[in-house]
This record gives sequence, structure tokens and C-alpha cells, in this order.
Amino acid sequence: MPNPVAWFEVSGPDASALQSFYGEAFDWKIDANNPMNYGMVEMSEGGIPGGVGPSPDGTAHAIFYVAVADVQGALDKIGKLGGSTVMPPMDVPDGPTIALFSDPAGNLIGLMKPM
Repeated sequence: MPNPVAWFEVSGPDASALQSFYGEAFDWKIDANNPMNYGMVEMSEGGIPGGVGPSPDGTAHAIFYVAVADVQGALDKIGKLGGSTVMPPMDVPDGPTIALFSDPAGNLIGLMKPM
């Protein structure tokens, strides 16, 4: 797979409740000890890393992020194929560059350029 799924994210208005739910439901170890209360899920063998945290706009969503070498280039290609940019490229502090797009069916999908 040339551009694999590299990250997942589950968010909602009550990050602590979601972290507790997913931690207990799947025995995930989630560390939210940071100023943003963003829970980093400990990766297990065969899995991908991810996070469970607060939603910036208060809505609940689950997103997967596809790893790409050029985030803006991928958004440009996606636009030509009928998708649309929801959030332009953004550098996460001490992290990767990410962006969000909507596919032709309206699904919210993420892009990331790994560090």
C-alpha cells in the first residue's frame, strides 16, 4: 500500500468519557497527561497509533489519517477527483503536518505527513 493508514482519531465533546470508554472496552492504554487532554493510545503489535480526545467544534467523529509525502499536493489531487478541503495543512506542535478533506460521499478523512 503506497499511502497507508497511519493514524486514527476518535473525538467528542467529553474527551475524558471517551478515553474511559475506549480504554475499558478494548483494554487500550490511553495517556492524556498533556495540556490539550488529548489521549495518545499506546500502539500494540500489528496496530496503528491513534488518539482519543476533545473535539474542537464539539461534534463527535472518528477519522483515519492517510500518510502522504505532500499534504497540499494530495489535497489538490483530491479536489480534482470530487473531494473538498475541510481543513488546510496545519503543523501540529512537535508533530506531523495534517489536513482534513471530505470525500464525494461526505466522509471526513485525514491526511498526514509523518515526521
